[in-house]
Amino acid sequence: MPEPARFIVVGGGTAGWLAAFVLQDKIRRLKLDARVVVVESSKIPTVGVGEGSTAALRVLMQYFNLNEFEFFRETGATFKLGIRHKDWRRKGFTYDGPIDDPHQVVKAPDGAPSDYLNVFCVAAGRKLQDMHLFGPLLEQKKAPYALKEDGGLVPLGPFHHAFHFDQALVGRFLKSKSRGVHVVDAAIDGVMRDGESGHITALKLDTGETLEGDFFVDASGFRKRLIVKELNAPWISYAKELPVNRALPFWIDIKPGEEIANYTLAWAQEAGWMWQIPTQTRYGCGYVYSDEFKTPEEAKLEIERALGHEIDVRDDIRFQIGRLETPWLGNCLAVGLASSFLEPLEATSIHGTVVQLMLFAERYLKHPDRMNNDDRADYNRRIGRQVDDFRTFINTHYVTQRDDTPFWRNVRAERLHSETRERLARWKKEMPRREHFPTFLDGLPHVETQLHYPVLDGLGLLDPAVARAEMAKDPALRAFARDTVDSLVKEYRWAADRAIGHAAFLEHVRRMA
Repeated sequence: MPEPARFIVVGGGTAGWLAAFVLQDKIRRLKLDARVVVVESSKIPTVGVGEGSTAALRVLMQYFNLNEFEFFRETGATFKLGIRHKDWRRKGFTYDGPIDDPHQVVKAPDGAPSDYLNVFCVAAGRKLQDMHLFGPLLEQKKAPYALKEDGGLVPLGPFHHAFHFDQALVGRFLKSKSRGVHVVDAAIDGVMRDGESGHITALKLDTGETLEGDFFVDASGFRKRLIVKELNAPWISYAKELPVNRALPFWIDIKPGEEIANYTLAWAQEAGWMWQIPTQTRYGCGYVYSDEFKTPEEAKLEIERALGHEIDVRDDIRFQIGRLETPWLGNCLAVGLASSFLEPLEATSIHGTVVQLMLFAERYLKHPDRMNNDDRADYNRRIGRQVDDFRTFINTHYVTQRDDTPFWRNVRAERLHSETRERLARWKKEMPRREHFPTFLDGLPHVETQLHYPVLDGLGLLDPAVARAEMAKDPALRAFARDTVDSLVKEYRWAADRAIGHAAFLEHVRRMA
């Protein structure tokens, strides 16, 4: 009998174990004769600085019937209901971007255009986040759950939330839930390839062993051990339009009794921006900046001035912003940081990894012998467009009024991508609509109007006069939208008043173990 197909995942972080988990599940569903092996080295350290997801991770967890409360306990996770953007539009101005979508719970009138509730709010000068359940919850640092009289927890709405966590612990959690995946504790010393096709045939390990495989997943992070170091996959740089290239990570401890934020803080600074991501015991923080405008020493001093206390820098991370032109090359698929990296402003890394793996598993996964060039070209086209959309969305955050430092003046003058300018020019004439974003990911979640509206409105990039003109074309829809927004605001304020505090929720879940 022929040997089972061997899928080898290189790297055991979040991306590696997501890959193993998704592949193993789909192989079982397809009844494919194959096995999954993860190669990870216990000698390679990780820096647990905190990371955020999008709601796509929760969708995946529910798909695989993973217990969310156990996930909170095992990974030190917290809720992420949105992103707070501080000092981006101008110094002293803050706006929130809740990640739930109220359009999902309202039956629109026949013929109503998409995003009509957003358009109404812009037209009426209403705060977009007020009609979101996550808006008042975010303001009050509460969980999207209420406590029942019997001590149980009841969700306050149908919306998917996201998470903050230590990414090293998430990898361990997924590892513990992966059934039938073989693990090899080793580092890679060399790679063997077929002389004719160029495909990878085996890995030489630092244990002296050789591990043969039929298909390889490169989840080796910034090292890009297979896809670039061995296969020389070309890289498309975004350095021109995304100006930061260095990160200074550190921690801030959470004091006993202190309420825990349920949002990612993105705080614009003199030469970039600082993130603060809460886990259950500390905030994973970092200053993402351009070393063209700040030295590491200057960056550290600037953050200490902003926070009012000294920090203990955990690392000095330099990175290339961009993506692979061919994340699937030969019999090697790159995922996670090995495939692309954009500054962590909108949690695109784990989101992209989840969506890419689900797309690959649903559309392309089969015996490696049957995978062909058309499969690879189609996948690379779709994922290239996905990451380009991430780039343009993040680039839009830099269309600000700030001109108070050389960095911000440079951003305004030289860093805006042509696609960013084209989209903004279109949205000066008409309000953003879901139809402006072509679908190409088989219905999997993507960056569309749900995430654009809070950012565009928060930066002052939407014209209320355009919104009013659109609403004026349909007075009945305008009246319906007004009544709906009023109702949502009232309902969600009422719900937020009954919600359990974030820290209290986490303590309650820990006691459930």
